[in-house]
Amino acid sequence: MSSSYLRAVPVALAFVTLLIAPAFAARKQAAAMHNVSVESVNNAEWRAGNLPVPFLVKLQVLLDRAHASPGEIDANRGENTRKAVIAFREMRGLGGGEQIDERLWHALADNDREAVLVTYAITEKDVAGPFIEKVPQDYREKASLKRLSYTSAQELLAEKFHMSEKLLRQLNPNAAFDRAGTEIVVANVQREELPRKVTRVEVDATRQRVLAYDKDDTVVAVYPATVGSAERPSPSGEFKVAGVAENPTYHYDPSLNLRGVDVQEPLDLPPGPNNPVGLVWIALSAKGYGIHGTPDPDAVSKRSSHGCIRLTNWDALELARHVSRGTPVNISERAPSRQAKR
Repeated sequence: MSSSYLRAVPVALAFVTLLIAPAFAARKQAAAMHNVSVESVNNAEWRAGNLPVPFLVKLQVLLDRAHASPGEIDANRGENTRKAVIAFREMRGLGGGEQIDERLWHALADNDREAVLVTYAITEKDVAGPFIEKVPQDYREKASLKRLSYTSAQELLAEKFHMSEKLLRQLNPNAAFDRAGTEIVVANVQREELPRKVTRVEVDATRQRVLAYDKDDTVVAVYPATVGSAERPSPSGEFKVAGVAENPTYHYDPSLNLRGVDVQEPLDLPPGPNNPVGLVWIALSAKGYGIHGTPDPDAVSKRSSHGCIRLTNWDALELARHVSRGTPVNISERAPSRQAKR
């Protein structure tokens, strides 16, 4: 047997493993979702050890309702869920870290006994549209549309209930999302208004999150965020809210030379949830910069921005409705990575 063959065998086995592992993980998650029901989620309680899917769904909904946003509710213990756990622990004085322990669970669940999954009847408004077939990649094509609307009632409903489309479909495998009157299972994300007006906002560029404070300097909400990028960082320093616009038109300036946008002329992109800045724009006193929504809630804090601060549409709308012109916004400078220090 040749030495070259012996070297090839481990490489081939490694390649096969790379092919099998994602498929196995997908089957494992599908099997876990098969056992998820309204009862299993609503009755989920903390237990030491592995965290099953029903518990993770309940955890994410409770964090959302406590204003420690996990971003998109997707039944995964991903980056934004870990951020939300850290934020909630800080807000409630439970110590640092991202551990999900019994103390955290009681702080979340003991005073919030509302059902986590509920049945919702799809309305005529939900299915009325108008919807667009797809969101064009080209900015000129986007500018030619009347509105950058949702692509389907399913997308609208997922965002309405702060859920990933995948989880919505997994919970309702046979549902006709485009038919009014259809009853579906959704996350119960009806949350109380923030207890007080937001008097200042902190944008933490290093930890990729936005914190809202009240007049007593208490954190009342924390949102996962995408804060700039290495090639176009957000400005750092003290700024103020210059204004708030819901359903904004996006004015593309070719001098920004945005990556992936091959357009040389200025364009106005119509409003809508799939507009590049989503459903709301909180303008800052730093010209051209703002805090805004996104057409891609699953990418918040996972994909870079063009310099602004990006939140999910629902988190951006909540923040926008609790700030006003002149609200102070501090943006911290992103700490250099270990690699950058070398």
